[in-house]
Amino acid sequence: MKITHEIKENTIILTLDGELDASSSVMLDEELSDPEIMEYSRILVDCKNLHYISSAGLGVFISHLQRFEDAHIKLIFYNMQDKVRNVFEILGLDLLMTIVSDYEEARSIANE
Repeated sequence: MKITHEIKENTIILTLDGELDASSSVMLDEELSDPEIMEYSRILVDCKNLHYISSAGLGVFISHLQRFEDAHIKLIFYNMQDKVRNVFEILGLDLLMTIVSDYEEARSIANE
């Protein structure tokens, strides 16, 4: 798993590349726990190259979801592959989290 981030104005874009499993979820948790991330009003997660997500990976997002909502930080996923999106949908996480098709849609929702 490789996680890169890019800053654009008041937005941080996290790009996930590879498989998000129990071992790599620690890296994601560290990224989302970084106090600097709370300085942004929007977190966009590019899932184009995310090939697999385990319950541990989902757990990391769930564990930070309330903290971001409390801080009025929008968390938006985009470019999600069908098999990864299916995991979110089966667990009903698509009802808790914002998942859109592409960057432009993510950016549009983030700016609302």
